[in-house]
Amino acid sequence: MSLAFQPKLSLADHKILGAEALLRWQHPEFGLISPGEFIPLAEASGDILCIGDWVLDEAMRYISTWRAQGLLNDDFHIAVNVAARQLSRKDFAQQLLVRLEQRQIPERFLALEVTESGLMSDMNHARQQLAQLAAMNIAVAIDDFGTGQSSLAYIKTLPFSTLKIDRAFVMDLETSAIDRQLAHTITQLAHSVGCDVVAEGIENSAQAAYLSSIGCEAAQGYFYARPLPAEAFVAWCSEWKPLCSTPHMETVNGS
Repeated sequence: MSLAFQPKLSLADHKILGAEALLRWQHPEFGLISPGEFIPLAEASGDILCIGDWVLDEAMRYISTWRAQGLLNDDFHIAVNVAARQLSRKDFAQQLLVRLEQRQIPERFLALEVTESGLMSDMNHARQQLAQLAAMNIAVAIDDFGTGQSSLAYIKTLPFSTLKIDRAFVMDLETSAIDRQLAHTITQLAHSVGCDVVAEGIENSAQAAYLSSIGCEAAQGYFYARPLPAEAFVAWCSEWKPLCSTPHMETVNGS
């Protein structure tokens, strides 16, 4: 297994904000296996616990290496996906903080992404774990918002800092007035509770322009870069030149 990194950029000025670390499995016989196939199996078997620990350690290793090489500025972070079973561990937050301290990594360099289903499996315990992390300034994002068991209750009570608009609401922005309204509504909802918004799955400038026009702060998607192996990601960052400002592009609804 290995990690790939998909850049996350500011929609206002297209500066690199960080990256999402994504798990990849290159099987010696069957080739590249989709996370959509092996992650549910790992969650069902319990293997996701050791896999999740490895992903966190590997992400921290890259953070340490890139910091030592002077490649990361203070605004950069790596976001790691956390499964429901990981979050259900009573000592998850404490052990994560210990690992960061052992590696001498400031908390701001690591962010977590949790799915709605992971939160809803044990709301009270999730709240306790996330509160510990929030107290230490570790950013937490709600991933794939709007595609699972959405509940306004957790938006009001859970300590998270970011909502991620799922690609399901982004892919048809150019043709669907409903998707444009949903993306706008999610963005307004996030801002109303003091959170920022990341849109994923952006594939063209029109989508980026519309999301920027409604106040979405950050973006990731093939329009900027596919998930990249570590060395390729570093090279991409060094070669990246911000695009022209999105407010000057034509938005998907023609305004």
